Amino acid sequence: MHPPAFWFTPPDRPALRARLLAPLGAVYARLTALRVARAPEYVAPVPVICVGNLNLGGTGKTPTVIALVQMLQAMGYKPHILSRGYGGSLVGPVQVDAREHDSGQIGDEPLLMAAFAPVWVGRARAQAARAAVAAGAEILIMDDGFQNPALAKDLSVLVIDAAIGFGNARVFPAGPLREPVVTGLERADLAITIGSTDMQRRFERVHCLGLLERFEAELRPLQMGMSWKGLRVLAFAGIGRPEKFFATLRAEGAEILRAEALSDHQPLTDALMARLELEAKALGAQLVTTEKDAVRLPAKFRAKVLALPVRLKIAEPSLLESRLRSALR
Repeated sequence: MHPPAFWFTPPDRPALRARLLAPLGAVYARLTALRVARAPEYVAPVPVICVGNLNLGGTGKTPTVIALVQMLQAMGYKPHILSRGYGGSLVGPVQVDAREHDSGQIGDEPLLMAAFAPVWVGRARAQAARAAVAAGAEILIMDDGFQNPALAKDLSVLVIDAAIGFGNARVFPAGPLREPVVTGLERADLAITIGSTDMQRRFERVHCLGLLERFEAELRPLQMGMSWKGLRVLAFAGIGRPEKFFATLRAEGAEILRAEALSDHQPLTDALMARLELEAKALGAQLVTTEKDAVRLPAKFRAKVLALPVRLKIAEPSLLESRLRSALR
């Protein structure tokens, strides 16, 4: 699903469709509020950090989880990651094993994150948390789940894409939000806004987080020892905002001959990849995709596609580390 353009009109000038859908948005918000108000099923004996968002779709949660995992590991902790396993068939709880599981079973994000820390996939968050604790987790990091009450949280981190902010600030289907901004901010402990300096300043002018503590960050390509400059590519991406990936490639100097924006988590079937391969050959281009999409590639295409990995660069990591230490105490 590609989000409709009217979701991202200025909050003070909502589109007609947003105004017409506002009553349905109020119902969605009410249902979310009732769910969030439920008592947790499980209070873990170890700290629980939730990395979530207010928007539907991707805002940068997965690279944020990876960054927090690496920060906690450097501090001497053994974090485990909890994921619902969106797009996967396994109900769980099950620990991800890249040698046994594929993205069709557990989803693409768990496969990607499993390279950094133990990952547990489970539709029931409480059961997955119990399994992780039994396996020796010292900290649990929830990938998504800010609106899920099953597990008591010690620190809730909101991830915000500074380029789009909260869109028109309306709740689905009138806008891109899972719940009203003010309601969500009241439950959060801190926010990480992701984007360039210009995007961060524009976000500040349009959206107000009140007194919520905010850390700025930016997604930057991981240096892999190769140059993208002048490389002719056919780029494809099935993430929340494919245009971000295409912009990153251009900034690295790649010449994009064609860009294929896929739906978020779209299956990379043999037929789709065969078509893209033929088009790339006709253009004299190299196939390139995101790190997250790469784990969904059919086996016979993995050697034919380059992946551009990105990592979260936090502007003031020492301040965030201090905030984590305080929360863990």
